[in-house]
Amino acid sequence: MAHVVVTRPLVEGGLTELRKDHTVTVCDPPEGAARSEEELIALADGADVLLTVLADPVTERVFAACPDLKMVAQYAVGIDNIDLDAAQAHDVVVTHTPGVLTDATADMAWALLLAAARRVPAADDYVREGQFERWETTLLLGTELADKTMGIVGLGRIGAAVARRALGFGMNVVYHNRTRANPTVERQTSAQYVELEELLSTSDVVSLHCPLNEDSRHLIDAAALGRMKDEAILVNTARGAVVDEAALVEALSAGSIAGAALDVFEDEPDVHPGLMEQDRVVLAPHLGSATTETRTEMVHMCVESIRARLSGAEEIPHRAV
Repeated sequence: MAHVVVTRPLVEGGLTELRKDHTVTVCDPPEGAARSEEELIALADGADVLLTVLADPVTERVFAACPDLKMVAQYAVGIDNIDLDAAQAHDVVVTHTPGVLTDATADMAWALLLAAARRVPAADDYVREGQFERWETTLLLGTELADKTMGIVGLGRIGAAVARRALGFGMNVVYHNRTRANPTVERQTSAQYVELEELLSTSDVVSLHCPLNEDSRHLIDAAALGRMKDEAILVNTARGAVVDEAALVEALSAGSIAGAALDVFEDEPDVHPGLMEQDRVVLAPHLGSATTETRTEMVHMCVESIRARLSGAEEIPHRAV
């Protein structure tokens, strides 16, 4: 019987099958706290499997200090919090949950965009604060999206799903990838490939869907923001550190761009205080995959991978390393 340590509580009932054959310990950090390496090492001591989230720093130190560890099952698509080279060196299998959250995250990107474009949070505050006394001709004017251009940075599964939704809103779609997308995807999304500089300068909405790596860290910096239209909206449902938040605050304060809609942040759960002061910014607490259907399926994928690894199966589903 193996010992599986789960670093956060998951949807109810998701671990039932795993508990039948293995010992499962579910941990919960203090409210709002991210674990340190030392805390993660203490949790993983003697464990065969760690079921982790993006906030867990699964580093070389963790692998070296936990020689019994056979597997890290990541409850996310992204794996930038895991040292994959160290995992391979220590013969630890790493899995994740690709594909499952595509539609949920694409829907969230659009929810954020519509909220920013039509100033929904400000309108909600206006009504709740008792200011709605009569209909006004110039109250909280937003912007329409039809016939505008959406620029997608990262036309992968999620980026393509966002692009398909843009067609339904009558938008033109351009995109930028490090390598050009499959022609079939381009046809399905009616997306035109352009260089990043052109995307930034011509798009009315810039939506980020790229992975976080050394090339994409602060990809949207002061220079990139300076290329964007004054009336453009920036949407980020990818990774917080793709955007230089300090530079974004400066651009918003100067009116260099019209607004932003963010589901992720550089130093989660901390948010740059300057973003809190901007009434043209919509903020969400990393809800991209937060539907009951998606979060349940993510647990099932993790459990499927864990059971395969612990049973000695040659093929381990959803394997990254």
